Amino acid sequence: MSDGVREEQKREEIKEMGSVDLEGSKNRHKIKLLTVIGEIEGHEAVSGNAKATKYEHLLPLLAEVEDSDEIEGLLILLNTLGGDVEAGLSIAEMIASLSKPTVSLVLGGSHSIGGPLAVSAKYSFIVPSGTMIIHPVRSNGMFIGITQSLRNMIKTQDRITRFLADHSHMTQKRIEELMLNQRELVKDVGTLLEGKDAVREGLIDEVGGMSDALNKLHEMIDECRRKKSENM
Repeated sequence: MSDGVREEQKREEIKEMGSVDLEGSKNRHKIKLLTVIGEIEGHEAVSGNAKATKYEHLLPLLAEVEDSDEIEGLLILLNTLGGDVEAGLSIAEMIASLSKPTVSLVLGGSHSIGGPLAVSAKYSFIVPSGTMIIHPVRSNGMFIGITQSLRNMIKTQDRITRFLADHSHMTQKRIEELMLNQRELVKDVGTLLEGKDAVREGLIDEVGGMSDALNKLHEMIDECRRKKSENM
């Protein structure tokens, strides 16, 4: 394959899938870069000209990462306001189930269902100016008064808080406290955590940027290589 064709394929992959293979490492690690930008789109298409990350694109891509003999690690860049809860959780569960090294980096924000996506990686970073918002599950911005609907929303909320607790250093009780905080957000319930606050609370592992995230991922890949060689 010519360099021109390869570059064209790379540009198309970035445009359509928000992903690209990083192959310029001095350690010759092949890393898949995945971006989660805008709204997490689920079973219904987002309206207007809003930017969206489509879960039907991400699921096969993540399966490829796991099945590939060449791809050694996954770097996830996030800047999302949230979106479809079921789609977001399915993506987060799939990332968490990958056997290969994974690192996430929150750029800008990773709000609402973006929280589980950020902590689904084996190690997580957030830039100093990055933010994360933890709030209750809601429909169209409002709580539903119907008993059965409310019960289902509470169950979904419990799934989210349990996932966050299982993949971070926070307890489910503390997550629920921040989620139901009435003093932090104007006209809303929940908590906004800036970079260092997200780390202090134990939601994110470390404050850092792109170089930190890549260096950590390379370290994790080297460690995996070492363990494989010891077991041979």
